[in-house]
Amino acid sequence: MSLDPSIKQAEFVKSSAHPSECPPPDRPEYAFIGRSNVGKSSLINALVGNKSLAKTSGRPGKTQLLNHFDINDGAWYLVDLPGFGYAKVSKSSRVKWQRTSEQYLTGRENLMCVMLLIDSRLEPQKVDLEFMAWMGENGLPFVLVFTKLDKLNKTEREEFLPRYEAEMLKQWHKMPPVYVTSSETGEGCAELRQFIAQTNELF
Repeated sequence: MSLDPSIKQAEFVKSSAHPSECPPPDRPEYAFIGRSNVGKSSLINALVGNKSLAKTSGRPGKTQLLNHFDINDGAWYLVDLPGFGYAKVSKSSRVKWQRTSEQYLTGRENLMCVMLLIDSRLEPQKVDLEFMAWMGENGLPFVLVFTKLDKLNKTEREEFLPRYEAEMLKQWHKMPPVYVTSSETGEGCAELRQFIAQTNELF
């Protein structure tokens, strides 16, 4: 497999309501997940260089299925998972998505890494920290992908990461890999593509 990090092709494959409906696990796969309104679809589109690949919405909670995208003609899958946390949907729907996502994350054998998206403007959120703890308990490899960097001023840029690390290190021995991104400016996308290309070699 090539270590070339560039993304030349990206296309939607299918949406699955249950992990059993997902495409065959025959290539490396990366799951993107985060709280509702974290800017997940925008970042996915910036990452692959296609503004209309993942559907962006002003309404949190739009993604309700496991959405698979084929990258570079079968090199790897990018999976857009339902957001968690706040969304104007019924509690039963929320519980259902959460169960679906958890079954997918713990049972998908070709899953190389979970990309946990976090809004860089916010203080550490309990729901994010709990989700990280759950991934740790289940032995899931994950990286933190901070979004919306373009919304911070210079001082905020310097302060948000040390503050986040201080909170996380109360629970963790060390930080997972961290990527700081902006879907508006494209900042951090090249580093994320490089990480995926290197991790693909381990498949």
